[in-house]
Amino acid sequence: MGYLSTMLSQDEMTEVFTRLRAARPEIQPPEAKGGRTAFRSVVSCMLSAQSLDRNTAAASRALFALAQTPEGILALSDDQITTAIRPAGLYNVKARNLRKMCRALLDDHGGAVPRDRRGLMSLPGVGRKCADIVLHFTFGQPVVAVDTHVHRVCNRVGLAEGKTEAQTAASLDARMPDAFRMEAHLLLLDHGKRVCRARVPRCGDCLLADLCQVAPMA
Repeated sequence: MGYLSTMLSQDEMTEVFTRLRAARPEIQPPEAKGGRTAFRSVVSCMLSAQSLDRNTAAASRALFALAQTPEGILALSDDQITTAIRPAGLYNVKARNLRKMCRALLDDHGGAVPRDRRGLMSLPGVGRKCADIVLHFTFGQPVVAVDTHVHRVCNRVGLAEGKTEAQTAASLDARMPDAFRMEAHLLLLDHGKRVCRARVPRCGDCLLADLCQVAPMA
């Protein structure tokens, strides 16, 4: 089944997030952490590619038990890194990217994780989604990270448009009401997991049904 959608107006977008916020008041904006947490966040995000959350967590724990700094990871052998991150899958590729990222962090940024999207995306293996997750959850910036769930909800409902997560992120960033930027990612993620699911969306239970711009096509 395909989908045909049009874009919501700014007033309709505001209504969408007003409803989502009212329905889930327990979802609060993240607190800025910074410091060494930023490096751990970048590494964990890189490991999360095509990996289940529980597998990413297991790989991150194993790696950080061995090293917690760029210098520490570079001092590890290839076997030590790949063995530690094996649960996250694609461990050979991810190990190479981790080494390149750590080297670039030391050579180009003095070992400090950049606090802007351009700087983060200059690091090998770090794309827009990973950069925005670090900016939002580690540095507390009003950035809406777009993962597979947010991408799906935005395109179905009509909040943004894009064939890729990066395209949807750019579209959403240009249209996002400022008042909701800090919790938008978590609200959309929650809605995508609970209601606007990939295979069997619960449209009959959706509080956005009257606003949703999705029209099923044969």
